[in-house]
Amino acid sequence: MTPHVHWSDAAVLVVEKPAGLLTVPGRAPEHRDCLISRVQAQFPDALVVHRLDQVTSGLVLIARGADAQRALSMQFQQRRVGKRYQALVQGVPEAESGAIALPLICDWPNRPRQMVDHARGKPSLTRWRVIERLDAGPHGRPCTRLELEPVTGRSHQLRVHLASIGHPILGDGLYGADPAPRVCLHAQWLAFTHPLDGRPLEVASPVPF
Repeated sequence: MTPHVHWSDAAVLVVEKPAGLLTVPGRAPEHRDCLISRVQAQFPDALVVHRLDQVTSGLVLIARGADAQRALSMQFQQRRVGKRYQALVQGVPEAESGAIALPLICDWPNRPRQMVDHARGKPSLTRWRVIERLDAGPHGRPCTRLELEPVTGRSHQLRVHLASIGHPILGDGLYGADPAPRVCLHAQWLAFTHPLDGRPLEVASPVPF
């Protein structure tokens, strides 16, 4: 199935990745199907700039051609790309907003799990704010809808950070969450500079949970 295209021009694509689909192909033959291969069937010059976890849905920025890929990758490296996610998390945080600064590293014996490691982990920062407190979520118990801003972009960062403060993302069994129909994490907003003409662009995606 061809992914929904939110934005398309000569240099940039912004497409919707469904939950459960890899961004790039895995090593096993059964993992060859992925977002970028589906996009390249329609746009042969499409190249990956960043990734979302397989369980995460939402917006992915894709370059058309190597020059655009270099320019957009530089924006990510310099943290000039705005990213916002929404998540449903277990429990109800007391505060209205906050920041989680916990260093992360791969938990090699249990990969792909990541973990907090204050001695060896890479600095990682997530900002969050409450959107809505709910008496009953998909698992039937109180939960909270959060807006998340990953300032850094470590693997599984949002998932580990929220689990580490006692509010794992619903459906994320890898990090101890209660079952839900899916992992309730969605990349819902991107802001970046167009690599050709320098204009600012923003793209938003409806949250499916």
